Amino acid sequence: MRAVIALTSLLLLSSVAYADVQVRSVRMWPAPDNTRLVFDLSAPVDHRVFSLKNPDRLVIDLKATRMNGSVPKFDFNKSLLKGIRHASRDNASLRVVLDLKGSVRPKSFVLKPNREYGHRLVIDLFDANSKKATTTPRTVDKPKGRPRELVIAIDAGHGGDDPGAIGRRGTREKDVVLAVARRLRRMVNDEYGMRAVMIRDADYYVSLKGRVTKAREHRADLFVSLHADAFRKSSAHGSSVYILAVRGASSDAARWLARSENKSDQIGGVSLEDKDDLLKLVLVDMMQNSTIEDSDEVARGILGELRKVNSLHKSRVEQAGFRVLKAPDIPSILVEMAFISNPSEERKLRSPSHQARLAGAVMKGIRSYFRRNPPTGTLLASRPRRHVISRGDTLSQIATRYRVSVATLRSVNGLQGDVLKVGRVLRIPYTDS
Repeated sequence: MRAVIALTSLLLLSSVAYADVQVRSVRMWPAPDNTRLVFDLSAPVDHRVFSLKNPDRLVIDLKATRMNGSVPKFDFNKSLLKGIRHASRDNASLRVVLDLKGSVRPKSFVLKPNREYGHRLVIDLFDANSKKATTTPRTVDKPKGRPRELVIAIDAGHGGDDPGAIGRRGTREKDVVLAVARRLRRMVNDEYGMRAVMIRDADYYVSLKGRVTKAREHRADLFVSLHADAFRKSSAHGSSVYILAVRGASSDAARWLARSENKSDQIGGVSLEDKDDLLKLVLVDMMQNSTIEDSDEVARGILGELRKVNSLHKSRVEQAGFRVLKAPDIPSILVEMAFISNPSEERKLRSPSHQARLAGAVMKGIRSYFRRNPPTGTLLASRPRRHVISRGDTLSQIATRYRVSVATLRSVNGLQGDVLKVGRVLRIPYTDS
């Protein structure tokens, strides 16, 4: 009996010794405000993380794990790291030491396999010395001083170890949308009175909450999230544009308030600090529903322009509960440019000329919307518009076209009656005087 027990124990010890986890590779994704390390593993792993000082280090212990090969030679210039070391320990565990440039706030979690990667251990490092940004939303009030530029937040979906959808030829969604986003940025910055803010400008991951937060920090007037859809049937094709579902606006407003960490936060320039809970909810709900209406108008314009460069998956703006569309005070749209799972559309998405056409369609929709609805206090609102009178024009038609009153047109242009002279140039204000 003792011999049986001894043999069983020996077998168990042997199985533990050989059932170790392999670290197959290590990847690093430096972002402007954080650094992500990803350990690609052969199986799930038990781990613990702790910090050491003088000098600053982060220690990662992985139980029953061994390193398969060596750590790649990373460029640490844009990261929070100075170096990575590793060594096996007596109890068959692996210790990885991250030499840091300063103190960090670490976060670790494991991920299950997906289409591109197997088991992973993710280590996110945040600069512990950086102050948490205070979110300051765009204001609907006229700012004092000089007119400001419109801010367009451009969100290239996915990034880093999140490739998004992958086409049959290996085209990764994260790469395509970043290429289109960069083209759109150039177009926005070339437009009078507009400035682009990139939510991500390289191959790194930004959380869904972080994308919305960054847009609000920059006081964005519009948030545009770019994606390339995938479906199990390769025949699915066409472009789509989404806005936040109206049905969920009230509940989203309540959740937003519940998550808010800044009691003196603002919505649309209105301070919530001195309001009771019910009034706060009403104000956020009203603002979000107004934002959804604005989002719908932008989305319809962009969808109309996309129709000219690609077929449409749906002929009208769709509604969904995407997390990145839930900023309560920023008109937000999500553009599914095409189905990367469709071989024909994947081929087009890889084409720089087609990427330029997609970016151009989005830009035309943005331009059209803001020329009709320039926010007060912006450069676009202060720039006078002009209309050259053509045969058949009437004051009421011109007023309707530019969304101003007939009385305002008369006052601004010194008109006494309704008779218009062909070829005369009328000044068109952006708002009624």
